[in-house]
Amino acid sequence: MEYIQYGEQEINYLTKKDPKLGAIIAQFGLIKRAVDRDVFKALVESIISQQISVKAANTVRQNLTVLVGKITPKNIASFTNKQIQGCGMSFRKANYIKELANSVITKQLDLANLFNLSAKEISNQLIKLNGIGKWTVEMLLIHTFLKPDIISYSDLAIKRGLMLLHNLDTLSKEAFNYYQKLYSPYGTVASIYLWELYYRHLNNKL
Repeated sequence: MEYIQYGEQEINYLTKKDPKLGAIIAQFGLIKRAVDRDVFKALVESIISQQISVKAANTVRQNLTVLVGKITPKNIASFTNKQIQGCGMSFRKANYIKELANSVITKQLDLANLFNLSAKEISNQLIKLNGIGKWTVEMLLIHTFLKPDIISYSDLAIKRGLMLLHNLDTLSKEAFNYYQKLYSPYGTVASIYLWELYYRHLNNKL
């Protein structure tokens, strides 16, 4: 399995910019955050996961894999919207997934070329797709396209992590923007530790 790569350069920079974050990095050590370079599969899974529990999303994903085999545009296109919906998702989600497959097959969306684009250019292309929002795009920028400077205001766990780190009762967009600039150009590594901080706090593992 491939993981997001980072090391002393990123750690030293973030520690210098924010000693509190540096202390958390030192406490937690290197964190393995898995990479998924299959853009189509990542997009399909993100559509499936919207507004349902992790457990429910896993069940739907497994059902879809049983139905179509490997999650590819060609395989998805071989089944009707109703068959895809039968995997346990809403008709709207099934329609989004079929539309996505068709856009790749008809070459309206060139997935391979996305790897040659900047984070902003990728975002501008993907956000046009039905069922794909800003948070989904930002998660793909981190875990699929490996962009180094992504910290998501749309991600509740990242915001909660920042609030825990700096003992904040609230986090305004202005305050978030301050930390986003502070951690740049290594926002992605900061995100990894903010996630970890929040989930360890949630599970009483600090």
